[in-house]
Amino acid sequence: MKRRVNMYIDFNGKTALVTGGTRGIGKSIVTILLGAGCTVIYTGTQKKPDKTIENASYKQLDLSDKKSMNQFIKNVLNDTKKIDILINNAGINIIEPIDELNEKNWQKILDVNLTGPMILTREVSNKMKKNNNGGKILNVSSIFGVVSKTKRGSYSASKFGLIGLTRASALELAPYNILVNALCPGFTSTELTKSILSKEEIKSLLKQIPMGRFAEVEEMAKAAIFLCSDLNSYITGQTLIVDGGFVSK
Repeated sequence: MKRRVNMYIDFNGKTALVTGGTRGIGKSIVTILLGAGCTVIYTGTQKKPDKTIENASYKQLDLSDKKSMNQFIKNVLNDTKKIDILINNAGINIIEPIDELNEKNWQKILDVNLTGPMILTREVSNKMKKNNNGGKILNVSSIFGVVSKTKRGSYSASKFGLIGLTRASALELAPYNILVNALCPGFTSTELTKSILSKEEIKSLLKQIPMGRFAEVEEMAKAAIFLCSDLNSYITGQTLIVDGGFVSK
């Protein structure tokens, strides 16, 4: 008798926390999770976003602010019975040459892109261990966490560090069936990308991407969803690069 393999993605009965879920890749992840039956808590820096996502619970969180972090842990994490999935998606980027790098900008980027995910990983993994039901943690890094580019000193430092955090966390949490991975998006059509790159830079980059285009946010979200779903039962400590072939050149 042939064994039937369930290839459906189903998040019914599961709760996910997604940081930076108000736009771009994060918003797409939230939307897909909801459509698959997941209970979703998502965050943004605004007290109330311009548009909330129906059926999801929005919470304000500024990863660069210790008071905001402490309040979030106390009022949200501690009051949430269980979290099955943590997606550290929130991130910022400030373009600066290394010889003009502003230390305040450096610290803010590290706080949002690396320290914040570390704190949430620490808190959520403790909750996952107590519930004794495993879990998934996904850190959204970047192609600039595996290669770099001029004026990306702070950003690359934070994203390389996030991959290191992913690997170390995966080793420690594997005995508890908590799988930890990193997703490295390539150039994606988001508001952040458009605000950072000029039209000339975009044209130049399109010639460097083997697939000849930027990714859509849904393409990144689908990769994230797979790593956080029950279809992934053995991948941990890995870095999935989704970039249309950019870093393979």
